[in-house]
Amino acid sequence: MGVLSHRARHAHESTEANGAEAPAGATAGRSDERVRKETWFSTLLGRPEFAAISGAVLVFIVFVLAAGSSGMFALDGVMNWSQVAAYLGVLAVGACLLMIAGEFDLSIGSMIGFAGMMVAIPSVYWHWPISLAILFAFAGSMALGALNGYLVIKTKLPSFIVTLAFLFILRGLTLALSILFSDRTIISGVGDIAAADPIANFLFKGVALHGFFQWLGHIGLVKLLDNGEPLVPGIPKVLLWWALMAICGAFTLAKTRFGNWIFAVGGDQVAAKNVGVPVRRVKISLFVLTAFCACLFAVLQVCDIGSAAADRGLLKEFEAIIAAVIGGALLTGGYGSVVGACFGALIFGVVQIGITYTNVDSDWFGVFLGVMLLLAVIFNNYIRRRVAESK
Repeated sequence: MGVLSHRARHAHESTEANGAEAPAGATAGRSDERVRKETWFSTLLGRPEFAAISGAVLVFIVFVLAAGSSGMFALDGVMNWSQVAAYLGVLAVGACLLMIAGEFDLSIGSMIGFAGMMVAIPSVYWHWPISLAILFAFAGSMALGALNGYLVIKTKLPSFIVTLAFLFILRGLTLALSILFSDRTIISGVGDIAAADPIANFLFKGVALHGFFQWLGHIGLVKLLDNGEPLVPGIPKVLLWWALMAICGAFTLAKTRFGNWIFAVGGDQVAAKNVGVPVRRVKISLFVLTAFCACLFAVLQVCDIGSAAADRGLLKEFEAIIAAVIGGALLTGGYGSVVGACFGALIFGVVQIGITYTNVDSDWFGVFLGVMLLLAVIFNNYIRRRVAESK
């Protein structure tokens, strides 16, 4: 939060300024009541990611007890739910940073479908190299993200309204343009094109460390199929992208000037502007980032599944916001954690896939998400009040 606490030093300086320095024996064994003592637990409780980490531990305990013997925590099961968490985690990193800056982007779900079509139509029907189509998709998505941010700044309308409009605009454009150029809403064959392109294949398609997992299979640490291939062929590329995005986001937020600007803009953008923070640049940059995350999601999905569809990304904007809120981000801005958002995404993946390993009806998944969101908001509001009282 960028709040500095040097009460002890200030108290000492105040005493010297008043010329009332107490005798050494008078203060021995007595603490200054103006200095608030912090315990390790209160410090831990004040971390924005505390609730998400605690929730993740609880969720793991529940599923170890309920589905531990069903293969959920075998290597193939781990890859299943971690891949779901990774896709959402990519979105949650961008959504969390934008929420800390006090804004929302409800168009990222529609951006996924639109970006997928920007990859599929040029590569399948216009015979572009898929690497060029991917660059085109990233450029188009980030331009739309910049437009979102510019409209929010220029019109001073809530980002909720502006991006809600783009949610419908992009979904409609995806459907209309896919019918116009390809006469269909689902375009297949992208996977084969990506596999033939060395850049797309290396960056976005399939798994990494395949040879290492083959070796693990031959020494008996990983199960082998009848054809001699390992049951788990490697680490899905989306997991590596998620880790990269999470590390970059957490480092930026904690260790850079731009991270301080994000907190300042979300806390009080008028005060931030008065002390020289480039509010416009910060907000537009973060809208560009959320669009980049949505496009990355789309590119990974299209290359991995091998097709693009006009309805891809449905409701993903709300799932990303839920992950960020579970991770400690406040709806009012100025507070949050990328690490917490990633744990929120992990909870989502574990529950969504883990529930299929149990006898619980999957229809209860929505109930769980709603309860988790409500508890997270209540906890985050409590932490906000606690932080405000400590200033």
